[in-house]
Amino acid sequence: MTASLRRYGGVLGMVAIVAFFALSLPDTFLTARNLLNITQQVSMLAVVAATMTVVMVMGDFDLSVGAMASLAGVVAGVLFVQGWPVPLAVGAALAVGLVGGLLNGILVSFVGILPFVATLATLTIFSGTAFIISDGRTIFGRDIPASFSGFARDGLALGMVDGRSLALPNLTLVALGVVALVWVVLEHTSYGRRLYAIGGNREAARLAGIRVVQLRFSAFAFTAVGAAMAGLMTASRVASANPTQGDGLMLTGIAAVFLGMTLTRDGQPRVLASLAGVMVLGVLDNGLTQMRVDSYLREVMVGLIILTSVGVSALSQRRR
Repeated sequence: MTASLRRYGGVLGMVAIVAFFALSLPDTFLTARNLLNITQQVSMLAVVAATMTVVMVMGDFDLSVGAMASLAGVVAGVLFVQGWPVPLAVGAALAVGLVGGLLNGILVSFVGILPFVATLATLTIFSGTAFIISDGRTIFGRDIPASFSGFARDGLALGMVDGRSLALPNLTLVALGVVALVWVVLEHTSYGRRLYAIGGNREAARLAGIRVVQLRFSAFAFTAVGAAMAGLMTASRVASANPTQGDGLMLTGIAAVFLGMTLTRDGQPRVLASLAGVMVLGVLDNGLTQMRVDSYLREVMVGLIILTSVGVSALSQRRR
């Protein structure tokens, strides 16, 4: 019974959520346009959750991803103001993400600071830096190149529906590409297998000859670059950059991975399961918004659903 609950409970919960909104919003929820809109809305979160999975398979956390997303967006915005071309500004923002990830990796892997403490400290560093370089202001309007903001508005044409063109958003394509990359790395390379070995038993992995320090170092760098990419995607979507716009990505990213863990047979982080967790959060937010549920109440409801899902998973695992 507990094994079945663990294996199918999360899936049944997802089906129940979709069915509820489909019945409550029959004219709008299951339309192709709304479903594509959901994929665009969650694309940034999908990138963060996918790359967060890389560190969480080792039993680590990165609390700085939201601040890094904000910093990367602000860096690109400031460079746009200074006249930098889009490719160079985007490359510089991603380089900032890499540097931030390397800093996290050094603190955790080489210095030996607990990931929670180290990334909490870098969270404040990244956030403060974003405020400093932006002077605490939002960068928008003419300072954001049309080619940058237009990227989020464009997509892969799928055809016509009700006389209107339908397209798979570019941001969704980017998110799918990142998820596919992480899936290949974690599930089909020796690098990924070594990360899972570290998560299973770090000391045993070290004794088996796995270079634990170096692998943890690289994983934090990977996650931070993903956060920077998500920050750029957010800036493109809203055609602006400010030092707080990525703040919500950290908690929801971790929540998505934990939700995904309730769907896996072994309870370990898996990138496709993390994507499923992202979609659960996206469907909930979209459906509750259409039902005009107050935003604060939405946060409470999402939190309760996450708590229930993780709690049921933990109980079923304990009884095994």
